[in-house]
Amino acid sequence: MNKTKNNIAYSILDLAIVSSGVTIEQTFKNSVDLAQKADQMGYNRFWLAEHHNMVHVASVATSVLIGHIAGNTKRIKVGSGGIMLPNHSPLIVAEQFGTLGRLYPNRIDLGLGRAPGTDQITAHAIRSDRMQSVHNFPGEIEQIQKYFSDENEWSDVRAVVAEGVNVPIYILGSSLDSAHLAAKMGLPYAFASHFATSLLQEALDIYRKEFKPSKYLDKPYTIAGVNVIAADTDDEAEKNFTSLIRMFLGILTGKREPLQPPMEMTDDLMMIQHNPTVRDMLKYSFVGRKEAVAKELDRFLEKTGVNELMIVSNLHNHEDRLKSYEIVSEIMQAK
Repeated sequence: MNKTKNNIAYSILDLAIVSSGVTIEQTFKNSVDLAQKADQMGYNRFWLAEHHNMVHVASVATSVLIGHIAGNTKRIKVGSGGIMLPNHSPLIVAEQFGTLGRLYPNRIDLGLGRAPGTDQITAHAIRSDRMQSVHNFPGEIEQIQKYFSDENEWSDVRAVVAEGVNVPIYILGSSLDSAHLAAKMGLPYAFASHFATSLLQEALDIYRKEFKPSKYLDKPYTIAGVNVIAADTDDEAEKNFTSLIRMFLGILTGKREPLQPPMEMTDDLMMIQHNPTVRDMLKYSFVGRKEAVAKELDRFLEKTGVNELMIVSNLHNHEDRLKSYEIVSEIMQAK
């Protein structure tokens, strides 16, 4: 695929990561500030994740945050990356996003995932009534599409605020199953390669090969997540990268804590970074000064041919995070 950074869209995935020493209230303010800056820097969309029972993630009430971000920005599309359908009824999702779509016309995206976004105990607490039944992800997507359709007005159950509203649906995933499904349904496909790297290329190939045009999309559209830690110097970027390494280690070991401040790269951290599992999770993490990151992004785009990059920059310091996204914007806009 001959893709360059000059002809694709670039976007942000925000988890409202809580840094040590920072309140949740300030974390939300930082997300708004980032979205406003992204609005000015040419980013295409600003997506918010859904995770539960994690001390370092404040993006739990995703639709609420989407409305807050959309209400404080002007141009940028705002959406879910994604809503985890096992946690919600299709009717409620349609009503929430139909409402958002009417408040912010043509600016709201609905990214849908099949994972619960948490551990099994928490998943049971969220939707205990669903734990004993098999979750029908494709069927629930179709139900949401029906609720958004003008043709649903004669149905016994309606999401009235959603009918006829333009809220594009995206299939999110980190497996081959999601690629098959997105292709079959003729929907755009976003792959979570910012942490699930091993199946990216195979999933993209399956999606493109099996894609069936639909009334929603006439040709394949792919989005891939990448971690970017950019700074004025390689040394500064490498130091900031240590916060992400420690966060991923916490995910693997079950030691969840607020995002820790950067530190000098130690032998222990280097060993962690080269642990096979951690190394695989960090495979698409591009770290360094502008020129170095630009080369890595070009290689990634040339290899994958994706239509859009979803940039994830989890840095401990908010100003450093803004700087990283600013550098990415400069890279993507460079001629």
